[in-house]
Formats: sequence, C-alpha cells, structure tokens
Amino acid sequence: MIALSDRARSALRATVTIVALLAIYEAIARTGYFPPALMPTLPKVWHALIASLMDGSMIAHATGTLYRVLCGLGIAIVVGIPLGILMGRFKPVENFFMPLVSALMPIPSLAWVPVFILWFGLGNTVAILIVFYAALFPMLLNTWSGVRAVNPLWLRAAGAMGADENALFWKVMVPGAAPFIITGLRQSFLRAWIAVIGAEFLAASDWGLGWVIFDAKEFLNADLMLASLVVIGGIGFAFERLVFGSIEKATVQRWGMVRMAKG
Repeated sequence: MIALSDRARSALRATVTIVALLAIYEAIARTGYFPPALMPTLPKVWHALIASLMDGSMIAHATGTLYRVLCGLGIAIVVGIPLGILMGRFKPVENFFMPLVSALMPIPSLAWVPVFILWFGLGNTVAILIVFYAALFPMLLNTWSGVRAVNPLWLRAAGAMGADENALFWKVMVPGAAPFIITGLRQSFLRAWIAVIGAEFLAASDWGLGWVIFDAKEFLNADLMLASLVVIGGIGFAFERLVFGSIEKATVQRWGMVRMAKG
C-alpha cells in the first residue's frame, strides 16, 4: 500500500510539472509575440501528433530512430562495461586505454558525421556508429569509476570468508559498481538520443524523427516539429520509468546500495 502511494505521489509530481510547462508554453503562444506558424498552440500540435500517429508515419519514424538508438547503445554497453571493468581492475589496461579515451572523448560525436559519410555513405550505419561513439564514453567511464570506488574493505572481508575471484567479482565488485553503471546507462541513453537526432539531420536518407524535424523545418511546419519532440520526450520518459527505474529497483535498491529520496 505504501509502495502504491509512493508511485501515486511520483506520478502526481510529474503531472504537475508537465502541466505547468505546457501552460507556460500555451500562454506564450497565445500572446502573439511569435507568429502562429512558428509557435503553434497546443491544440494544433496535438492535432499534428494525432494525425501523424493515425496515418502511421510518426510510428514508422519513431521505430526507425529507436532502432538506431538501441543498436548503437547496445554496442556501447557490450564494449563499455567490460572495458571499464578491465580498466578499473588492471592498471596496465587503464594506462593503455585512458590516453585514447581522453583524446577521443572531447571530440563531438557529430563532428564524425562527415567522416563516416565518406566511409560508409548515408543511412543506418552512420547513425548507429554515431550513437555508439556518443554513448560509449559515459558507459565506459562510469563503469571504470564504479569499479575503482568499490570499498577495498569489502573485497578483503569477502576474501577472508573464503570467496574466490569469481565470487568477489559477482558478489562484491558488480553490486558495488552497479550504481555507477546504471548512472552511465542513463547518461549513455541521453547522449544516444542527442547523437541520433543530429545524425539523422545530416546522414539519414528519408526516415527517423530527426529527419522529420529537419524536413518540417524546411516547410515551416512547426506543429509537426513539436509533435516529434513530444514523441522523443515520451519515449525518454517511458524508458526512464519502465526500464531504468525497474533495473534500479531490481538491483541497487534491492541490495540497499542507494537511499530513496523522501518527500
């Protein structure tokens, strides 16, 4: 019953925040300070969203973008978590890869788009590689930080109780680093969306939410542009609540690794 009440309060707070933001936007739109073609009212945005959902175009574009995000993010997870663990556990591995990470990380992911277009042409490959590049470093560095942050006393205590290397890794190292890894997953997901929309502006041929926004801009179709942003925000909100929140509850909250906020 308490858990249900907590979820209800969380949903209420989210609803109040979103409604307040929408009210501010609608008030500004109706002042006439911006031309209606550039800042449409919420009913017009809602109509564009429903129309694009009903004809299937928005669903197709959202599916394409989500496919690119999940492919690139999946590769980043497969590469970033093991490499981050190795860097945190073994100093020679850290010494080898950290200079490379330090040199590549400041380069914006979209700066690679022209290069990747020359190498791979337009389409999915470029977008997925850009997402992978953008998502890799948060995943890698948070995992590395998490492994380094594991309390050495935990490892010594587990070793004193007879735990072997395999048990130390799965029972101590992974749970201890899990809060950092989940944070890296969230950051990588955010970076992946930023990267994929930019890549679709430049490299996608004729589909994806980024392409929809770019194409709508050419025709001053602001209501469709904003409808696409609503879809992106909705997907992000759903992933945060349904995916990342569930992972956190099943791992670090269950293990007592994080403290729940009150109020």
